[in-house]
Amino acid sequence: MGGEVARYWRHPALPEVDLLRARFVTHRFARHTHPGYTIGVIEAGVDEFEHRGGVERAGPGSVAVVNPDVVHTGHAGTPEGWTYRVIYPSVAVVEGIAAELGAPRGTPVFPDAVLDDPSTARLLSALHRAGEAGDALAVSTMLRTALAHLLTRHARHVPGGDGSVAMPPIVREARDLLHARLIDPPSLEKLAEEVGTRPFPLLRAFRTTVGLPPHAYLNQVRVRAARALLDEGLRPAEVAGRTGFADQAHLTRHFKRTVGVPPGAYQSAAQAGRRGR
Repeated sequence: MGGEVARYWRHPALPEVDLLRARFVTHRFARHTHPGYTIGVIEAGVDEFEHRGGVERAGPGSVAVVNPDVVHTGHAGTPEGWTYRVIYPSVAVVEGIAAELGAPRGTPVFPDAVLDDPSTARLLSALHRAGEAGDALAVSTMLRTALAHLLTRHARHVPGGDGSVAMPPIVREARDLLHARLIDPPSLEKLAEEVGTRPFPLLRAFRTTVGLPPHAYLNQVRVRAARALLDEGLRPAEVAGRTGFADQAHLTRHFKRTVGVPPGAYQSAAQAGRRGR
């Protein structure tokens, strides 16, 4: 890949696993989360990302792992940018493979965000390449092999959750209100009033617990809702209106800063995955 380019797709044999191959130079991922795991193999350059209050650097051959719903960013750590292959398996996929391995009940968690593990990197790369060209049997087999290797070597299990900070009632109530008011959210003052507190204490508690202020969290919820509607085949302009974005350009800006590709490219990949490539 010569210039800045990204391809996002799904293999029909892996309906709950998204795949991304990209080279980024100037592109910067905003602070965001994913509902599932983010597992990237760095092929060239350095991927630098904010993660749990610090900054991580993943160089060539390393594996970058972000657990579900953990806030992180992403940008080039060198002027040349970085090239990587990313696997986004759902929580259900990873939990299922962990259960097949006989792991204790609970959510698999990866304590380290950057792994120096050549054998794991090779297996993940092979899986990803099979997702580009392999048959259904090969790619589904490689998925289990690669994730089982990763889980066995690097995961621990947290019963009943992912070890995140317990959610205070005012944050839970505010979060639920934002989900319910996706298109017409209240102001911070009104949101605080509705959950029985003042704006600044709510802002501080929300940011501490969720990792994002309410307005940034709302944009994450909107992007996830947009992905679901794009999967259903709705046009991006209609999706923008249904998810609270001002227009298609507004949707595109936030979508690309979170997913890495614009809504149209994401939708085309999803449709190709359903048809079978």
